[in-house]
Amino acid sequence: MKITSLLENTAHRADMRTEHGLSLFIETNRHKILFDMGQSELFAKNAAALGIALSEVDIAVLSHGHYDHGGGMRRFLSENDRAPIYLQKDAFLPHYHGEERYIGLDTDLEKDSRVIRVSEALCIDEELSLHPCDWRVPPALSAGLTEQTRTGFIPDDFRHEQYLLIEEDGKRILISGCSHAGILNIVERFSPDVLIGGFHFFHMPTGNPLADIAKNLNAYPTEYYTCHCTGIEQYAFLKELMPRLRYLSCGESIIV
Repeated sequence: MKITSLLENTAHRADMRTEHGLSLFIETNRHKILFDMGQSELFAKNAAALGIALSEVDIAVLSHGHYDHGGGMRRFLSENDRAPIYLQKDAFLPHYHGEERYIGLDTDLEKDSRVIRVSEALCIDEELSLHPCDWRVPPALSAGLTEQTRTGFIPDDFRHEQYLLIEEDGKRILISGCSHAGILNIVERFSPDVLIGGFHFFHMPTGNPLADIAKNLNAYPTEYYTCHCTGIEQYAFLKELMPRLRYLSCGESIIV
């Protein structure tokens, strides 16, 4: 399986353009998958520079309903005329940072015929399955992220987050966007051989409890590739404690 970072916060090549966002192109034995689409059209421009044809994608997955992962959805729909986009049923709810900054999706796309709303775990085929955040996420993990309701704003519980599990050649590879529901919770739930995604530590100071999290992650035999919202300083700190942790930067490809 080959995974190429089309977009994230840092660049592996000088011709790659970056932004705070994530987009991964995944080639398996059966599929060409687009996982997330960044916050703009940059993922598509980088794909073209890398010689990757988005028109050949047969399945797209949106990890959660935030702009830095689904902002490029309209561009993808214009580049590709066949692939469904799988997202959680609550992905289009009004998500905010605090009570003023809207960080949700373009709701005009909600009724597009290729947007598939998932309400529970979904087995796509023998290779691919989608898994929702179906456990209670405490308000402390919301980190100031909210959902607007009829009666006001409430802490985001990330029920709009989902994870892509790929089972191929005897390996379980889990792809996560931001791991808002807690990276330890996710690893404990799935025990993957390989986990790829953001850990959402960029707001966390180095030291404890980050060192304790690293220790607990090390208890699993998982190989970790991180990016995007983990934070560069936090990654450097974790890397000293986690020998199986690597960074996946924009323009870089890995074989797992």
